[in-house]
Amino acid sequence: MKMIIIVISCLIMLLTVCAVSAKGPHIPKKPAEFFTKGYCIQTTATTAETGAKSIRAFVDGKWQTYALAKFPPAFMKWNIDRRLESLEAIKGLMKGGMGNGPELAGPHNGVVATYGYAGQGSLFKLNNAVKGMGFLPRADKIDSILTVLKETAEAPMPEKLAQLEYMYHHASELFDLDRQVSLELYAEPQFLTQSYTNQMVNPVSTIVFLDIPSYKLKTIARLLDPSDPKLTDYEKKVVEYINRIHSYFHGKFDKEFIAVIYYVIEVFDNSPGKLDARGLKIVP
Repeated sequence: MKMIIIVISCLIMLLTVCAVSAKGPHIPKKPAEFFTKGYCIQTTATTAETGAKSIRAFVDGKWQTYALAKFPPAFMKWNIDRRLESLEAIKGLMKGGMGNGPELAGPHNGVVATYGYAGQGSLFKLNNAVKGMGFLPRADKIDSILTVLKETAEAPMPEKLAQLEYMYHHASELFDLDRQVSLELYAEPQFLTQSYTNQMVNPVSTIVFLDIPSYKLKTIARLLDPSDPKLTDYEKKVVEYINRIHSYFHGKFDKEFIAVIYYVIEVFDNSPGKLDARGLKIVP
């Protein structure tokens, strides 16, 4: 009889756990719920470290596993070539040359589409925003790169540009080639951007780059708040790196911003005029 009671108790506990899990994570429903004690905790996506093959995210009312996709060679060549061109344009301006400097088109400025929460008084849950994009160092490279960024933080701009050039020339060795990163510069408890609220509720995000060739990335966005005391060591380094690389070029800021990792699930070629492109999925 005692054994039967124990078995029944275990079954009840298992069913209770399953019922709780089936409900999914706590998702904010009103403005006051998007920050906890002054910092954000995104519950709808997990963090995938270097070498991970997939990422977990809560999408369409259930936890799902998405395989990560690496950038194809054509995307990498376009991305790196355009970034190097931008650095050359900056060096030309520094030497007193003619021109307008780096273009708005290219791999730095990604147009990010999100959907999930009708905030800021809007009737619509859909939103677009231009975000500065970059690569994220591999876990085994991030410490050394952070050291370089710290040691050269006050260096003259030519030296900084040389460091950036080195990283781009060695991108395949230094970076995780299945993700892009950015910062949520403006979201805070007193002001909720719609990109932020959408990604907190629904991490699915699409990135389009205005350029020819043109690429589209379908991603899962992972938000990491520097003030979150439960960040792992890897997550802390990610937040530090994205903030430091932003300040490295744009100047020092008086705070660290929420970091965003865009894990790539699918890559599309959106280039106009190509019969084999026009929105064709090229990865996977």
